[in-house]
This record gives sequence, structure tokens and C-alpha cells, in this order.
Amino acid sequence: MSNILYLTHRIPFPPDKGDKVRSCNLLRHLLRSHRVFLGTFVDAPEDVAHIRTLEKVCAGLHAVRLRPSLAKLRSINGLFAGEPLTLRYYRDAGLQKWVDEICRTEQIDAVVVFSSAMAQYVEDKQRMPILIDFVDVDSAKWTQYAPRHHWPMSWIYRREGRLLLAWERHTAAQAARSFFVTEAEVELFRELAPECSVRVEAMGNGVDARYFTPAAGRPSPFPADEEAVVFTGAMDYWPNIDAVTWFVAEMLPALRSQRPQARFYIVGRNPTAEVRALAGKHVVVTGTVRDVRPYLQYAGVIVAPLRIARGIQNKILEAMAMERPVIATTACAAPVEALPDEELLTADSAQEFVAAIVAQLADPAAAAAIGRAARARVLGRYSWRAHMSRIDAYLGNATSTLLPSR
Repeated sequence: MSNILYLTHRIPFPPDKGDKVRSCNLLRHLLRSHRVFLGTFVDAPEDVAHIRTLEKVCAGLHAVRLRPSLAKLRSINGLFAGEPLTLRYYRDAGLQKWVDEICRTEQIDAVVVFSSAMAQYVEDKQRMPILIDFVDVDSAKWTQYAPRHHWPMSWIYRREGRLLLAWERHTAAQAARSFFVTEAEVELFRELAPECSVRVEAMGNGVDARYFTPAAGRPSPFPADEEAVVFTGAMDYWPNIDAVTWFVAEMLPALRSQRPQARFYIVGRNPTAEVRALAGKHVVVTGTVRDVRPYLQYAGVIVAPLRIARGIQNKILEAMAMERPVIATTACAAPVEALPDEELLTADSAQEFVAAIVAQLADPAAAAAIGRAARARVLGRYSWRAHMSRIDAYLGNATSTLLPSR
């Protein structure tokens, strides 16, 4: 059995939002064969209750309460220090002290870092194998934000992209292996950091198809006389905010002119004031829901109109697993291995989205057929265990501790 130090920028349980879905499933995989010492941040009050769950399965745990408002103030100091703001945001002296102590007192065989910001805690520990799950090329995301914002935010985003790329290259050069969620992200990083190209590979996402499965006894959250168009995701994440505001402004009026019973549901935690302002007679903003599955199962169609998207979107895999037709932008759909028009639909303009939604709502039998094909694709291709096992070649072997599914 190996001793693994696992560092994550957000508590990896429960798996209720994009990055936590992946970090949780990576933790589950590590716990099957290793003793895990977990260092992490908790940035949502409701997640504090889950620290106890993780204490039961981890050999050691240090969880730092992160208050986003204070972290943002702290990150501003990075402007004067020439650092990426991301690093200052996730910097904590107590966590650094805990990491140093664990590395001194325990025989740590490998370090697994989830997201580049957490690599700062093992900057001086190259004697141990360091494995980094970057997930996406985050620096490219910040660079993409810049043209969609006015100064000074455009300058800040451009600066963050440039400095974070330098940090990503630095950490990847020190790591024994670096992972990204798709081959496309791997190729992009190889272009941006050619010196690291031989130690980079893809480790894909999966979906818990036993959890995300339709159930006959599950009640619908929608009135019987409406056609629900659903978007799911964390609603304090800018690409999601951009997606739903675009949908409401440029798609919903045209959609309702053809399908008057259509209603748009924005389902996800932490909606910003901008998102809450979209709520009205034909738009529902749910905020946090106890269970997203009813919203997926009974949706007429699920949309993912993300104009900025990196890697595989878990929201797409989960909706496919729930046997519903999904319409996504080409950039959002491209990383998903699915047959176009048979398992996953694409649209890029507002007009294309409206036409695709109308076609699905008008033909429930065809929509159901696409949903069944989508779930079959998920079952055959997107097992978490198969994907996470890519990391095993760089770790040791042995026992098994179980983390609950939810």
C-alpha cells in the first residue's frame, strides 16, 4: 500500500459540481488501493458537514475554510508581486505547515495534485513523485475571457492567462506526469509547453451511470402542461452565466413564438445577481436543488450553449446518462465521443439552437431515441474507473477504503 498526499483546491465531496465530480472520483480511485492524506479547501458553508465523511476514509485530513471575499482581496496582492492571482487565492500558511509536517512524519510515496494552484504546496518536494491533474489548460480559459470583457478586466484576464501559463509550464516541468481531461487539451498544452510534451497524457472524465439513471417512480418537478428546456451547472461560473444570459436574450423569445409552452429552467447552485435577474414568467432560476436528476429526467431537452468551454462538460455526460437529448455548442460537444445527430446534437448560432430545440420538442419519439442512444454511449465509453486507472502506472498497490456515492 502506498501513502498518497492528495491536494485539491475544493473539497472533493460530495460530487455535486464539475471539478468536484472529477476530484471525488479520483479520490475514490486512490482510496481503493492506497492510504490517502487529503489537504483541501472548503469554500461553501454547506460542504463543512462533509468533512466528517472524508475524515472516516482518509488517513489524514486538513480542510481550510476559504471565504471567497477574503480570498479575492488576498489575490489582489498578486498584482504587485507579479504572480498569478490564482496562486494567492489558494495560499494558506496553515495548509502549507500541515503539508510540510505530513511529508516529514509520514512516508509519502507520491503526491497527487488536483489543479495547478495546489502545486505551490509541494514546490520544494521534488524528491517525491508529483502527479498533476491539470484537468484543463486553465491559462487558456483566462485568455479566452479577455476579449469578452472591457478594460480593466480584459487586462487582468490577459495577465492571468500569461502568468498562469508560465506557472503551469513550471509545475509540469517538475512533475513526473501531468494529466489533462482530453487529447485536445493535451495537444494544446504540448504546443504551449513543448519542453513538457513527453510527460503529458490524457485521463478522461466519466459519469456514475448507476446514479444518473432514469427511475419510473421519481416525480417530475415540472407542470404537466409545459415543455421544460433545462440548463444545469454552477451559476457563479462565468461561462455558465454567459450561456444562460445568451439563451434568455437571443433564443427564448424565438423559441416561445413557436413553442408557447416552453419554459427555461436554470438549475444550479450560487446563482449570481445577474442570473437571478433572469427569473420571470418563462424563466425559472432554482438555485441549489437536493437532486438534479428529476430536472434532467423530465426535461423536454437539455441545452449547453457554452461559448467558452474547456475539456469535457460533466453536465453533458450526466444528461446523456439520464436518456435525454442534449444540444450543445460544437466546442462543448467536440470532446465527447458521441455520434453527431444520433447521440448528441450541436448548434452554434441562436437560430440553430432554436431550430434544434423545436425539432426535439415537436417529436418526443425521436427525442427519446436520441436519449436511449446517448445513455448507451455513456455506458460503453464513460466509466470513471477505466479513466482514473491511467494514474495507476505511477503509483503503488494494495487495500481498499470506500467513499459513499453521494
